Amino acid sequence: MKTSNVLLLILVLLYIDASTEWPRHTVCKEDNLEIYYKSCDPQQDFAFSIDRCSDITTHTFDIRAAAVLRHSIKELYVKLDMIVNGKTVLTYSETLCGPGHSKLIFCGMKKGEHFYYEGPVTLGIKEIPQGDYTLSAKLTNQDHVTVACADFTVKNYLDY
Repeated sequence: MKTSNVLLLILVLLYIDASTEWPRHTVCKEDNLEIYYKSCDPQQDFAFSIDRCSDITTHTFDIRAAAVLRHSIKELYVKLDMIVNGKTVLTYSETLCGPGHSKLIFCGMKKGEHFYYEGPVTLGIKEIPQGDYTLSAKLTNQDHVTVACADFTVKNYLDY
């Protein structure tokens, strides 16, 4: 009996270790706008949410995000790619933390600390582009190590 329990435990652990893909999470889903995300970091998922899709089209809206940091953040860089039909059509990058660039509350956090943010975000856009596309977001630190990354699927059928 004990041998079969050990074998079952080993099989479960091997299956969990072999699974490197995180589930798709729903950010919001309303009549004409749907946003989903999936972590592209095989070792870490994270939490992200907003209250309503329609909030995004306002100048500033509230988000909630949480994760346990696997790497310290002295410097933090973001790179965003907009992908349509498998091709990158727009790229944006910015320094978020670093000398003279401490824009976020988690600048300076250490490995193992729990990051939680609940509050306003301003995207600086007046409308979300129409269509189906992917926004790939990647945050890297001073050592060029991925702190977090996700692929956001956007389905927007709003007619502005």
